Amino acid sequence: MSEPTTVPRGVTLMVAMRWTDKLIGLLSTLILARLLVPDDFGVVAQASLVIGLLDVLTDLGVAASLIQNARATQHHFDTAWTIRLGQFLLAALAAVLIAPLAGDYFHDERVVPVIQLMCISLVLAGLENIGVITFQKEMRFGLDFRFMFLKRLAGFLVTVTLAFLWRSYWALVVGAISGRLVGVVISYSMHSMRPRLSLAEFQSVFGFSQWMLIRNIGNYLNNQYHRILVGGRSSTSVMGAYSLASEISAMPSTEVLSPLNRVLFPAFVKVKDQPDEFKRVFLLAQGVQALLAIPASVGLALVANEAVVVLLGEKWLSAVPFVEILALTYLVPAIATTPGYVLITLGRVRLNAAIAWTQFVLFFALAVLIFPAAQALQLAEIRLATALVTLLGTIAMLMRAVPELRAREVAASVARPLLGAASMAAVLQLSGSYLPTETLWSLFAKVLLGGAVYVASVLSLWLIVGRPESAEAYILKQITYLIGSRARARRQG
Repeated sequence: MSEPTTVPRGVTLMVAMRWTDKLIGLLSTLILARLLVPDDFGVVAQASLVIGLLDVLTDLGVAASLIQNARATQHHFDTAWTIRLGQFLLAALAAVLIAPLAGDYFHDERVVPVIQLMCISLVLAGLENIGVITFQKEMRFGLDFRFMFLKRLAGFLVTVTLAFLWRSYWALVVGAISGRLVGVVISYSMHSMRPRLSLAEFQSVFGFSQWMLIRNIGNYLNNQYHRILVGGRSSTSVMGAYSLASEISAMPSTEVLSPLNRVLFPAFVKVKDQPDEFKRVFLLAQGVQALLAIPASVGLALVANEAVVVLLGEKWLSAVPFVEILALTYLVPAIATTPGYVLITLGRVRLNAAIAWTQFVLFFALAVLIFPAAQALQLAEIRLATALVTLLGTIAMLMRAVPELRAREVAASVARPLLGAASMAAVLQLSGSYLPTETLWSLFAKVLLGGAVYVASVLSLWLIVGRPESAEAYILKQITYLIGSRARARRQG
């Protein structure tokens, strides 16, 4: 059996493994972008919005309830599995019934059969062995990664193969279903738990999960309602460009945040009754996330034109303005995600739900009531504005939940990354006329110059304020340890 992993090592392991996993996803996106056209991506994106909405409307967040509950028994897992299976079956049935209405809304009848076939993936998701949640709960991140990696690899191989053969959006649909099917098989081969139908602990699981449901619906609407509006107000081709731009824009920040959060959520649970340690872990996590995700998002916005042409091809140039705006939007999760997990850990799911719904209401008021004719680019700008406003509310909620935490401490954890990113943007803007004009070399030069300016700026600011024990110190220690380990290994070899 795999042993539990420490938090620092777990963070390093999960980031490295997540990037390996996401490299497959990125490679898949780049290949498919060359084989398919924006219209193909648009059809599947529209269908995925419907499937995702029905999924979240019935999602009670049972996984989070099991991780948060340090005393979860087999009865809790059986109950959670039963609830989740019922959730997905209900979502699949609703998808079949609502598919024709979705075709009318998106003005494209091709969406109807795609939605109906994608219902299979919902059913398969419900059948997956819930025992794999213990990989994250018990901090056995090697097994956690292996499970996710094998699912992703299976979907990648099937999708790319069929895209070569069919040159159709159906390759995306069948590939996604294949990944889910492999996930079911692997989940039972990797974990010995055999869940049974049971509602013995319904009150316990549902008591936590009902607010997770409200939060999840709010989060889904925050993350996807802008796409729903774009799909209804624009052509399928524009929808395809917007959706792929949103996916690419999220990569720099989410590929840092997702693995960190998988480690930090159970870590927060373990120290939640130790106020000083809880505060220390939070500030470290916040600082590391900001230090890595903020420059990644700002950097992508600065090289959007070159990145789209080099990675996707000129037929995707219409996605460039979307990437420029949406990449900046994903700055906010780099600051707000960790406070969200803190609130869940402390059982303040109501506050988390309130934050999610506040952001959605603000977006809805602007995008539907005040600017009902806003098109794709304007919707992206509105999304950025509402995310920034809601961030202030998130910090306020955090202060209420953790009295030991001071606003200046939270500000200090993100100040240097923000100033470093601003310096990077200023230098790239001023040096534009001196950089190569050929697209590939321009991208290469901007990435090198921007990265160098950011690192130099952050380290200089850190030295000026007296080298505090912060994210910079933590990362430097990890780098020093890694270099030392390799040097010792060479000497011993």
